[in-house]
Amino acid sequence: MRLAILDDYQGVALHSADWSAVERLVEISVFRTHLGDVDAAATALREFEILVAMRERTPFPRQLLERLPSLRLLVTTGMRNLAIDTAAAREFGIDVCGTPMLGYPAAEHTWALILALAKQVSAEDQVMHQGGWQRGLSTGLQNNTLGIIGLGKLGAQVAKVGLAFGMKVQAWSANLTSERCAECGVVSVELNELLSTSDIVTVHLVLSDRTRGLIGTAELAQMKSTAYLVNTARGPIVQETALIGALQNGTIAGAGLDVYDNEPLPPDHPLRSLDNAVLTGHTGYVMRENYVRGYSATVEDVVAWLNDCPIRLLN
Repeated sequence: MRLAILDDYQGVALHSADWSAVERLVEISVFRTHLGDVDAAATALREFEILVAMRERTPFPRQLLERLPSLRLLVTTGMRNLAIDTAAAREFGIDVCGTPMLGYPAAEHTWALILALAKQVSAEDQVMHQGGWQRGLSTGLQNNTLGIIGLGKLGAQVAKVGLAFGMKVQAWSANLTSERCAECGVVSVELNELLSTSDIVTVHLVLSDRTRGLIGTAELAQMKSTAYLVNTARGPIVQETALIGALQNGTIAGAGLDVYDNEPLPPDHPLRSLDNAVLTGHTGYVMRENYVRGYSATVEDVVAWLNDCPIRLLN
């Protein structure tokens, strides 16, 4: 029996957990690079009975699953993966199992991006490495306004830090209640008001038909010219072309992005050439402790499945 670990960009999967219980029973292969489209994935993975996916890096739509005749177990790190067609997997006799992951890395990463933007960390770091000294002015956080779009678990964690910095924190989502705002110590406002009055706008929504393209040209135009937009949720929530235009035209001061419409982001993508965009490659969850937890639970999933007692089934 063969098992493939996918998208192990850092080459750490086998070092993040004790795989010995699995190695005794199956042959393990590791794919360090992204396989690309459905055709490439179908060709590379056709002979594997077990696949291990790191979050949503490799999508598994019906078109791919139907071309993997050997596949019987698909393990994804995390307990929710919208890139897997779980109904199709069930139809094809493929068990899909998840793993627990830590609940705070994305909130920490959000603040890394916020601080990098407000304190001009990337620009000042570049100046220093080029032999210079002090290029621009940073922006303070205290008494400025943080606007949070989506006050779920992650949004609430981000709000807590904003309050600790002495910021005015306001939030919006389609179903946000006054009780939830009171619980988190923030003010509930309409989306238009949040956009027009916030100094930093940060997105923490789940991608759905309702949230796809939520922030476009009209919404970006409502923001202050001095404001920053941060997105660590999912790329398509913000219309990418509109955002690029807003950054190029100075509609907003800058953006901190960890997620994109297409991942990995193409090398020649226009976002890469913008000085007012702080970019990371969907690394909000890429943390040593998170990998240890996710891959250790993956081993548990595989061993349980091999013993005909699957755990953490998602389909």
